[in-house]
Amino acid sequence: MKARRKFRHAKTHAVGWSLVVASAIAVTLAIGACIGVWNAIGKWTQNLPSLNNTDTFNFAQQSYMYAADGTTLLAEFQLEKRDPVEKSDISRYVLEGTVATEDLRFYEHNGVDPWGIARALYSNLAGRQLEGASTITQQLVRNTVLSEEANNITIERKVREAALALEMEKKYSKDEILNLYLNVINYGDGCYGIEAAAQNYFQTSAADLSITQAATLVGIPQSPNQLNPKEHPDECLARRNVVLSRMLKAGVITDDEYKSALSEDLGLNPKAAAPFQGIYAYPYFTSHVRNQLLAEGNQYDCSYADLFEGGLTIYTTLDTTLQDKADEACAQQYASMSSDLDASLVAMDPKNGHVLAMVGGKDYYTDQWNIATQGGRPAGSSFKVFTLIGALQAGISPSTVIDCTDPYTLPNGDKLHNFDSINYGKRSISSATAVSSNTGYYRLIEKVGTDKVIDIAHSMGVNQDLPSYPIITLGTENVTPLEMATAYNTLAAQGVKRDPVIITKIVNSEGKVIYEAKDKGERVLSEEIAGATTKVLRGVFETREGTAYGYSPANGQKVAGKTGTGTEFRDHWLVGYCPTLTCSVWIGNRDYSTTSPSLTASPLWKNFMSKALEGQPVVPFPTVADPPYANTPKPTDQKSSESKTDSEKESEDNKDIDESIQGADPATAPSVVGMNLSDALSSLSSYWIVYTQVKSSEPAGKVISQSIDGKAVSLVVSAGS
Repeated sequence: MKARRKFRHAKTHAVGWSLVVASAIAVTLAIGACIGVWNAIGKWTQNLPSLNNTDTFNFAQQSYMYAADGTTLLAEFQLEKRDPVEKSDISRYVLEGTVATEDLRFYEHNGVDPWGIARALYSNLAGRQLEGASTITQQLVRNTVLSEEANNITIERKVREAALALEMEKKYSKDEILNLYLNVINYGDGCYGIEAAAQNYFQTSAADLSITQAATLVGIPQSPNQLNPKEHPDECLARRNVVLSRMLKAGVITDDEYKSALSEDLGLNPKAAAPFQGIYAYPYFTSHVRNQLLAEGNQYDCSYADLFEGGLTIYTTLDTTLQDKADEACAQQYASMSSDLDASLVAMDPKNGHVLAMVGGKDYYTDQWNIATQGGRPAGSSFKVFTLIGALQAGISPSTVIDCTDPYTLPNGDKLHNFDSINYGKRSISSATAVSSNTGYYRLIEKVGTDKVIDIAHSMGVNQDLPSYPIITLGTENVTPLEMATAYNTLAAQGVKRDPVIITKIVNSEGKVIYEAKDKGERVLSEEIAGATTKVLRGVFETREGTAYGYSPANGQKVAGKTGTGTEFRDHWLVGYCPTLTCSVWIGNRDYSTTSPSLTASPLWKNFMSKALEGQPVVPFPTVADPPYANTPKPTDQKSSESKTDSEKESEDNKDIDESIQGADPATAPSVVGMNLSDALSSLSSYWIVYTQVKSSEPAGKVISQSIDGKAVSLVVSAGS
């Protein structure tokens, strides 16, 4: 018995020691676990974002774009609908309802609510309605300073969130935290903040929300997508009723108010959807400005975030009065031509390069393609201006006679023709420009040099890569209406080239000017060359055989410019200017199909310029001395230069020109009266010819009469009745 008791005694001691050892191990493990957790928490809470950063609660702000008048809103750019307001501008039903629904003990805890966590855990485990354990302060932290970690469902993120919530409660008052929360929380449909939500769903302010409206909005943040009242009204209504019951339980509303609100439907009065891409007016110009702001390496130092979140105010060069006139002129053009055709127009100010109006097509919203700025189209004969300038810079007088006979055989054996295969014979560069002779200009660029012409085009504003082939003088390469307007604007500015200016000023959200346009004009042509070019281009409008004759503005303003027609009549241009305005217009089919040979861009150009200059005083082109011409000899007779006729001056200008390009004696010309014009010009191919078209009962194109005009054969041709 004693032995047995001894054994039992020994066993009892063993059990006791085991418990002691186990307890010690458990305590050690617990201490180790606590130390590990503590170390983990310490590691996780390192490098927390600072709440002292002034940008911590800077909300994304929308940017605004205005026309030149500073008041016409062109566009709003935003990623989110936001409109922060003060606590005093928020309905008490929203303030108290949010606390009752999201964080009942908000005014009692210090940023983290253990009781709230326990309550939510019990409710969720018991299968009741799911509740969140995060306080309003924690949710604010998650949506602001920890927004980049918001989707990380980890203990580490929750610890960092809790740590920052505790710190925030020390830095801000409860009312400040609630106000911040209501200005950042997601209310669905792209709305962030209670004011944006109130305006979006009910078209009212946050201050004027009714009980039911407030309850509807308070319920949305639990699941902004699934509770969007526009998309899921039934789910939103059910959630609203839950919010109403919590508002009743918390004493926010009375029993009668609860019952009355419960019987109401959602009562939505949604705000109209924002316009496509945020553009309110003049989409071709406005989208072009936006694209330039977002272009890589843009001169405005503007990023995507700056434009859509930075709260910029952008002032542009758009003249709404001129833009309306441009739209009206294009609409009238559309009404007069085939429905499959499109038109484009760009107007610029010579004195500063401001783009005043832009039309990029018939309907921007079809495919958002802007003919005025994108891709480009063959420029046709409007490109000849660069060859003309090259000739003038080489000292070739515009009175120099060149061979404009038709056809011209190219080196590869192909035949190059003038429009309608008209044989223009021998005529001056000025005259060849007026009638737009292809054969004459091809021969001229061969003398001037293709690379020289390309350099001139680039210097004046054409940005496209151009192949070094003489054929480019006929406008075979793509250019945009904006590029051509820029180039001709250089002539209007007497040789000073200015890049197109579309933005005059950008102001940031703090009211600081961060960009302001400066005049960066660069002289690329001498005043004499620009003036001489203008004199020649005026002939396109002012001489009877000029391709734009009769299309000057209605107020009598003198203008200069050049028409252009693409191969197989795919493109039609007129680019022209006066001292105060430059305009480039294009007409054609966007699929490059052939159009009618009778189509011309001249009526559109005249229509717009007449509208734009209506009531404006006529401004003469500046008087500029001619540049020195290498082939102009000194007078050899006693007659003064001032008293000589134009014909005599032109004769002297050409004395040292190869006789082979001079026209034959017009007195020896055969009669071509009664012939059609094409046959007549072929018969007179060895003569210098000028002709005038007049209305007549005779068939169009028939030669009515023939006479001698100086050293030229002059024809009068019927234009029909």
